[in-house]
Amino acid sequence: MDQRPSTLIVEDDPKVRAVLRNLLEDDGFQVMEATSSAETLECIASQDLSLVTLDIHLGAESGLDLARQIRKLSTVPMVMVTGKDDIIDRIVGLEVGADDYITKPFHVREVIARIRAVLRRHQFAAEDAHKTTIASGASTESAAAFHFDGVIAVPDRMQVIDRCGSDCALTSGDFNLLKVFLERPMRVLSRDQLMDLTQGATWSPLDRTVDNQVARLRKKIERNPSEPRLIKTVRGVGYTFACAVERKPLEDAHYKSA
Repeated sequence: MDQRPSTLIVEDDPKVRAVLRNLLEDDGFQVMEATSSAETLECIASQDLSLVTLDIHLGAESGLDLARQIRKLSTVPMVMVTGKDDIIDRIVGLEVGADDYITKPFHVREVIARIRAVLRRHQFAAEDAHKTTIASGASTESAAAFHFDGVIAVPDRMQVIDRCGSDCALTSGDFNLLKVFLERPMRVLSRDQLMDLTQGATWSPLDRTVDNQVARLRKKIERNPSEPRLIKTVRGVGYTFACAVERKPLEDAHYKSA
């Protein structure tokens, strides 16, 4: 059985379709093709797809209308392919359920990076939904505090209490990054994964600001930032939060009120 992620390319231009197919197959994807709404909807109904790339201008048909039909049938990740100047179409595409977009003419590296990023975000979302289902409920999950190395983080208040019981001044970006680590302790996270989880679809595949964010966060929560023991670098990959994390309901947590 083929274990490769399966992608449906919806594109009426045979040259563009061939380029996308070659890119995806070279990157380990199983690729199917469709050139019309009818073929697309039939494939979605009959195949277990990992992702769909959809051209907004699909010949005489509207890719945006097709995107709406796809969303009525499936939650499959969807990446729109747009022209360089189709800003309004891009906005509408995201509004009707697309997860990201690729702009023509596209760069090989960006195509693969954006598609991989969308798949990672859906994987993380599925994992988080599963955790919430197993737990007592979403309200209990959100109304909880993280305890680690003598520090308490309270997500609902975006508040961190240091080892001396004082408020630790974190920006919203600092806190979002910390929360990503606290929800996934002992797990190696690549730079791309961290950018996906903190920036969503807005970041550039060439952006490496996460390294600066990690350095800033270390200065605020590490006992000795020059020798970090909480957020450790995994050379050539990314970072891991190398500390046990305990999660308790707020009524059981001792924290300083804001």
